[in-house]
Amino acid sequence: MKVLVVDDDVVSRMVLMHLIDSCGQFEIVEAEDGEDAWQQLQQGLRPAICFCDLRMPRLSGLELLQRLRQRSDFATLPFVLVTSANDAHTVDEATQGGASGYVVKPFQADQVRQHLLALQDDGQSSYRHHAEEPARTLARLGINSERLLVYLNGFASQLAAASEELGPLLEQGRQDELRQRLDRLYAGCVTLGLNGASASLQQLQAAPLSVAALQAVLKTVLRAVSYQTDLVLQAAS
Repeated sequence: MKVLVVDDDVVSRMVLMHLIDSCGQFEIVEAEDGEDAWQQLQQGLRPAICFCDLRMPRLSGLELLQRLRQRSDFATLPFVLVTSANDAHTVDEATQGGASGYVVKPFQADQVRQHLLALQDDGQSSYRHHAEEPARTLARLGINSERLLVYLNGFASQLAAASEELGPLLEQGRQDELRQRLDRLYAGCVTLGLNGASASLQQLQAAPLSVAALQAVLKTVLRAVSYQTDLVLQAAS
């Protein structure tokens, strides 16, 4: 599976490529700016997803996105903008341009993993998302879209940490601590309106735990966060 990484800063490009490589088996293709990426795409490159810097010489990330969305063969390509800003204006630019999401520099592994998760295994097409409508969540919590995105990203960070830490707790027999951590994750799902994810965690708690079952549910919850993040971004456009 090919992943296109576009950034004129070689250090940022290498850091992002390293994070992608740590998330699974991907064939990473790099481009030094938007124009380089456009030329490679015109020459037949067909990535499964593109991570692209926002501001670059010759052709910016938004300009490349506009070109892609005008082509039927790239109209649905997952396009993740990479930016050093997380203000509302940048989010608006990304969503209005048709971006499927964004990651903020300095990079966090969980942010990158969210976007790659849907491409792994059987893909997002088989995933059935059961969650509260973003507008209802905003009204219930009394917050705006930007704040909800912060909450979702923060929860994704908790899940990334949990995927590494909960397995050893189970293997060490620290059941009480494990249950407390799972309870907090369940509460987070309920707060964010992730109904399907909260049900998965509830079912997990009711059955004998295994590391495989634990990791499978955490993966499902992280996928729900990723999907809900995309819905919030779409609603904000």
